[in-house]
Amino acid sequence: MKNPATYILASKQNGTLYIGSTDNLKKRVYQHKNELLSGFTQKYSVKKLVYFEQYDLMTDAALREKQHKKWKRQWEIDLIEKDNPNWDDLWDLVIQ
Repeated sequence: MKNPATYILASKQNGTLYIGSTDNLKKRVYQHKNELLSGFTQKYSVKKLVYFEQYDLMTDAALREKQHKKWKRQWEIDLIEKDNPNWDDLWDLVIQ
């Protein structure tokens, strides 16, 4: 099942952040959580899904990812804390 999304992973509350987009959020977050993808998230242990936005089209998700990557860090923190003030791992919402 395809579900284009932009997402933010964190190592911990106010920790290292990673912003990405994908056409399959469930699969991509699973890969990050289980360190199946080498690179930034594996190196810095960034596995906690703290924010995501879903879209109908992958082009929209990719565009939003580019916008997020231009944001100041505090803007990202504010975005996360608006809907997820405790920085809970939202993985359970994705796998339902």
